[in-house]
Amino acid sequence: MASLTLLIPTFICLQFHLLSLASADVNIGSRISTDDNGVWRSPSGHFAFGFRALNNNTDPNTKLFMVAIWYDMIPDKTVVWSAKTDNKLATAAAGSQVRITSAGLTLAGPNGDSIWRSNVTNTLLPTQSLQPEATLTSRLTDTNYTTGRFQLYFNNGNVLLSPLAWPSPLRYDPYYVFNASGAASTLVFNESGNIYLKTENGTHIPPRGSQWNISNLDPEPGWRIMRYVPDNICTAISFNYGSGSCGYNSYCSMEDQRPTCKCPYGYSLLDPSNQHGGCQPNFTLACGADIQTPPEELYEMHASQDFNFLDGNYERIQPYSGQECQQRCLQDCVCAMAVSGGDTCWLKRFPLGWGRQQPVNDYHFVYIKTRVIRDFYPGANRDPPAPDSKKLFLLGPLVASLVLNSILFATVAFFILKKQKVNRVSEAAPSPLETNLHSFTYEKLKKATQNFQEELGRGSYGIVYKGQLEEGSCHVVAVKRLDRLVHEREKEFRTELSSIGRTCHRNLVRLIGFCDEGMNRILVYEFMSNGSLADMLFGQSKPRWSVRFGFATGIARGLVYLHEECENPIIHCDIKPQNILIDENLNPKISDFGLAKLLLSDQSRTTTMIRGTRGYVAPEWFKNVGVTVKVDVYSFGVMLLEIICSRRSVLMMEIGEEEKAVLTDWACDCFVEGRIDVLVENDEEALSDYVRLQKWVKVALWCIHEQPEMRPTMGMVMQMLEGFVEVPNPPSPSLIHSMS
Repeated sequence: MASLTLLIPTFICLQFHLLSLASADVNIGSRISTDDNGVWRSPSGHFAFGFRALNNNTDPNTKLFMVAIWYDMIPDKTVVWSAKTDNKLATAAAGSQVRITSAGLTLAGPNGDSIWRSNVTNTLLPTQSLQPEATLTSRLTDTNYTTGRFQLYFNNGNVLLSPLAWPSPLRYDPYYVFNASGAASTLVFNESGNIYLKTENGTHIPPRGSQWNISNLDPEPGWRIMRYVPDNICTAISFNYGSGSCGYNSYCSMEDQRPTCKCPYGYSLLDPSNQHGGCQPNFTLACGADIQTPPEELYEMHASQDFNFLDGNYERIQPYSGQECQQRCLQDCVCAMAVSGGDTCWLKRFPLGWGRQQPVNDYHFVYIKTRVIRDFYPGANRDPPAPDSKKLFLLGPLVASLVLNSILFATVAFFILKKQKVNRVSEAAPSPLETNLHSFTYEKLKKATQNFQEELGRGSYGIVYKGQLEEGSCHVVAVKRLDRLVHEREKEFRTELSSIGRTCHRNLVRLIGFCDEGMNRILVYEFMSNGSLADMLFGQSKPRWSVRFGFATGIARGLVYLHEECENPIIHCDIKPQNILIDENLNPKISDFGLAKLLLSDQSRTTTMIRGTRGYVAPEWFKNVGVTVKVDVYSFGVMLLEIICSRRSVLMMEIGEEEKAVLTDWACDCFVEGRIDVLVENDEEALSDYVRLQKWVKVALWCIHEQPEMRPTMGMVMQMLEGFVEVPNPPSPSLIHSMS
């Protein structure tokens, strides 16, 4: 846990200096390089300063280093400080060097370009003090030295600890106040391992809470956690924003006086390398088509008692027994978890925040909703499904097939009736389509959008507005009003309604309802609070590598469903970042099926006019040949490169950098030349995950192969991204190019 944890060396009576420039070994003008393995040691020999490798790559073109200070007297060489630029880890390529000048330390790249200059500290060690203008920010994890989620700082003469709205520097409300009545002048960490505030009049104020655990020291060299401030961070953080002391959908537990984050039953870590990064369900909780099957056949409730989530409540019911509580959650498609206490029932939905362990008692029960037939995805389960589980997995598609056949039949009948009532309000007889989708009047949607006032964006054939419904389970919605010529609008409306109305997947935007009234054709979708993937990838604040990893796999999962799991395969035809929306939990969802081509069950290809967006269009569109689902694979390959590189597929470049203008061509050249690292520039998180980075670039290059039959299916792409299938090197560059 990245709270203010002060690590005290066993030999606490030794005084030391991190670096003495007066030492005969380190003079003005001295330098060390990544090539000579040189280090500068403190006079006592306890600490060393130099380069530390960030990855295990042997290729000098991809090997990265950081500048750090580490404790040099123990085998694990604990890093206690690292150089940062703008709150980000300063990374250096092979051949970089650090030099001492009269102005301080400087880090320069192999070509002499300036990377970092010494300014302020970001670590506090014994014999050091912190001044009011300085702050301390935690690292992200024990092994990830990027800026983390917690910060210590001075404010109005006191010292505070606050969580950050990571990855931004915004501070949430403090969860600990080191109160000096506004008179604090310095935070001191002395050679004895004690910490205190020194006031302007010389008074020493120790932190409140338990005392330092000095008596537990033993003669073995190493680091010991002497004290946590606050004593229990699990319960210290509680306010209106953020996920609490752990990530969303995980709960905090104190074990041996140390905080740790745990996932509830049926959940797993979002990022296996980051215990504090939150958890995800190993299954899909969905409304829509799932309602056709009784909830008791789809879901089960698992009881627990030793934790609770303070956030996520959307319903309080009283009086209600524990049995009634879990049954209510089972029947409610929005409910992810229910908590029963006495005669009160709380229903909770995602995201679940402020999770914490609590003592077991006879009045507190947590009912976790999980799926009987689970649709596993990466990280959900370490063990592969048992061989006999194949029959269970076949049950879902069989049920879905029967339901979809009924819906398709009803849809045809519905539109035959509608054709006879073009100028009348739609009042078709009930059908499976209408039981899943709500039929709105034009006046209701006009009122919900305040006369179509707030525009969210423009999709194919229509404009999308933000709306607020007065009733129903989904209050904030996105309303797509189709605005082209009558023939085009009618065709677009029916295509999108028939495509999306019969789909249900966690990575597809859910269609809530429609309006088919006179000349008005309107679609109502769930609202995505984080905008589009394009907004996130190409905005000022780039999403971190692990988040981009989730984007890529989520989109791939949605395309697998469209191509291989629907009764009738659906070609989207316009896969691009603008058509991927991001929900409040950073889950990507494919949207805008206006260009989708619905295939018959016995049909694998279709011919149609060119569809899609420049830069993402597969070559076969220009050859007057039948197109298949492989056009979506091509578009996904282009978008995967954009996700990897956090840049657009086509850019206007400065003179001398024209080779980077077309991303697909540049990525191919970089792969052939062994320069994959330049695709992610200074993204140390991506570079530290170099094996996956290299594999994903190869997957993208296979996807944009000129010959459709050489491209993998999305099912195969998914397996390659997950690491279940080896990715061979892509073929000659002459066969891999874009048609931008």
